[in-house]
Amino acid sequence: MILKLSINDKTKNSSVIISGSKSESNRLLLLQAFFPNIIIENLSDADDTILMKKALNSTESIIDVHHSGTAMRFLTAYFSIQESREVILTGSSRMKERPIEILVEALRGLGADIQYLENEGFPPLKIKGKNLIKHKISIPAHVSSQYISALLLIAPKLENGLEMTMEGNITSKPYIEMTLALLHQIGVETSGVKNVIKINPKLQTPNSKFIVESDWSSASYFYSIVALSEIGTAITLSSFTENSLQADKALVEIYRNFGVNTVFNKDSSITISKTENLELSLLSFELQESPDIAQTIAVTCFGLGVGCKLTGLHTLKIKETDRLQALKNEIEKLGGKVEITENSLSLEQHSFTWQNREGEYSVNTYQDHRMAMAFAPLALKMNLIIKEAEVVSKSYPNFWKDLKNIGFQVSEI
Repeated sequence: MILKLSINDKTKNSSVIISGSKSESNRLLLLQAFFPNIIIENLSDADDTILMKKALNSTESIIDVHHSGTAMRFLTAYFSIQESREVILTGSSRMKERPIEILVEALRGLGADIQYLENEGFPPLKIKGKNLIKHKISIPAHVSSQYISALLLIAPKLENGLEMTMEGNITSKPYIEMTLALLHQIGVETSGVKNVIKINPKLQTPNSKFIVESDWSSASYFYSIVALSEIGTAITLSSFTENSLQADKALVEIYRNFGVNTVFNKDSSITISKTENLELSLLSFELQESPDIAQTIAVTCFGLGVGCKLTGLHTLKIKETDRLQALKNEIEKLGGKVEITENSLSLEQHSFTWQNREGEYSVNTYQDHRMAMAFAPLALKMNLIIKEAEVVSKSYPNFWKDLKNIGFQVSEI
């Protein structure tokens, strides 16, 4: 699907309902599979969560997670302890290029029976579920926190629990803290000293209900829209908390740099508003703990003519696409200048006269949902063509509908 985006007037001051956090939802679904007395409300409507739920309920011998990296990692751990069950876990062609060796080796260290069916270190996997007795492992901590979370989530169902040593600098630490917080909330005992985490086994948990907070990553695109709009523009989003478990709540502080203020309302909504136009030249952000908002921030800076240096981005090269290269390609196509390294992106300051940019400018999305949504706010500055626009369903199926509701013109071509 190819969409044309434009806007005739300023965005409306309006409200948007954002579904539950994908990160929280997928963790809770896995815990619910172990402890069925957990009730989940406001579950994410993202493709990744739908795939996760379907896979956990499936009795098939082949499980296809398509593009969902979270599902691939969490389910690799889950199926490794499903005794007497054998599955093949596979995904899209891009998924078969995304490494999983660190997680597989950690699970093998616990005694898991996992084989690679095509390329060593990559999906698809053949997994024979077993009762895992071993409980001590070491794992490199610098690649993806999802490997660590996958192990922590199955730990309560291991006969002897888990003692995990994380070697090196931890990537996206808040996501590990999210996993531990959810375990605590269902009564699982955990402890940790420095880079060692211990999880005690748990046979059953008390009845519990979780209301999943809305997704801060999805909120990021509206922060970008407000930042690129006139002073006085405001959008209300529901429902978010000041003590969020999600790392991407960092948006609140980051977007103050763009003159965007956040108010937490009594009804659990937030109102984000453009309060001032700041004179900016170069901004620097360390995003190791929240890399999913890097694309949004880079495009916001480009739209405002602000230079930026974003660091801590090494995991972006192994996402749905190489996100650093994709950002460089598309921003430079639109007239910016970008330099990238293995873990950083630098954007030069510029002084485009946006009003003179007539015609239409196309953006390739590389089958990456965040590329499509991160670039969409630039429709405030120019007429945009978004290719493969349907990819947003991976995390935010209603995104284009919600853009229409706040004043964007969105039409299929």
